[in-house]
Amino acid sequence: MEKGYLLLSDGRLFSGMLFGATGICCGELVFNTSMSGYPEILTDPSYNGQIVLMTYPLIGNYGVDQNWNESCGIKATALVVKRLYQGPLPAGRTSLDDFLRDQGVCAITDVDTRALTLHIRRNGSQNAVIFPEGKESQAREMLRTFPKITERNLIEDVSVKEAKSLSEETPRPRYNIALADFGIKRSIVENFQKRGASVTLLPPTFKAEDVLGKGYDMLFLSNGPGDPELLQDAVAQVKACLGKIPVCGICLGHQIITWALGGRTVKMAYGHHGGNHPVKDLDTGKTFVTSQNHGFMSDIESLPKSVHIWFVNANDNTVEGLYDSGLRVRSVQFHPEASPGPQDATWIFDKFLEELKNA
Repeated sequence: MEKGYLLLSDGRLFSGMLFGATGICCGELVFNTSMSGYPEILTDPSYNGQIVLMTYPLIGNYGVDQNWNESCGIKATALVVKRLYQGPLPAGRTSLDDFLRDQGVCAITDVDTRALTLHIRRNGSQNAVIFPEGKESQAREMLRTFPKITERNLIEDVSVKEAKSLSEETPRPRYNIALADFGIKRSIVENFQKRGASVTLLPPTFKAEDVLGKGYDMLFLSNGPGDPELLQDAVAQVKACLGKIPVCGICLGHQIITWALGGRTVKMAYGHHGGNHPVKDLDTGKTFVTSQNHGFMSDIESLPKSVHIWFVNANDNTVEGLYDSGLRVRSVQFHPEASPGPQDATWIFDKFLEELKNA
């Protein structure tokens, strides 16, 4: 391994050893508290443009199986770990080092991830750069000019460019869903399909007329990377569909729905990233554990009174879900598809499909 460094935009420098692909890479640094699931995390399109710091100290110990991928390949910009496992693996699996190298993604190990995580908690998520020894001047210049995540449109590289029907994967569909793809995870599509829904992926540039009157039972808005405030064209199209067809969404989709309903979103200090986030159902009073990956949230004060807050985060009381029965709208901020886990919230897909029965 080669000596390397991670430099934050506020000047904090961490040393370590490089693995994966070589080179200089820059992105917004966020930490993920999951104990496992690094293949799903790395291939989640919502991480496009971000460097992922894993807080669990040992990463790579069970290798990588391509069947676990949430998309066609790694979408995260880079990976930071405390200790990279380099021992034997089950037959047929690829090492994490090889997986990253094959896809041209750089990473760094032997980093004091505890100190780094605490630094982000105190100072907020920020841009960072990973670079090899001897490349500090180039890295500092790249970091100085690198745009903030609120200035980047990150969905173009992770979404379909034209409508794509997946109807052949659901031979006898009971529902027909138009799914606006802002960076969809494979497991979200699979959860709809195993419940009897045929899915057609629409590009993020879709128009309301692509949905209304086309035989669809629901417009669903996917997860995805970046700042939802930059997606006002999509917001306008969703707004044109409200009240005419059931509209549901997850993560970025939830945030777009927030805007379409008349609310707004704000950037969080360091976001929610991991598989241990408790969410309270305000309708039942029950609390369950969820997987989350977002750096923006709905501003509860901006939402109209007709919107019912469905879920809140039990740690910080932020909005985790909402619905408007009159408009047949329902969305969640967390990831009910449970990839990499936990599976406490998969029932949310059944609630989404109930909107079709109500319609």
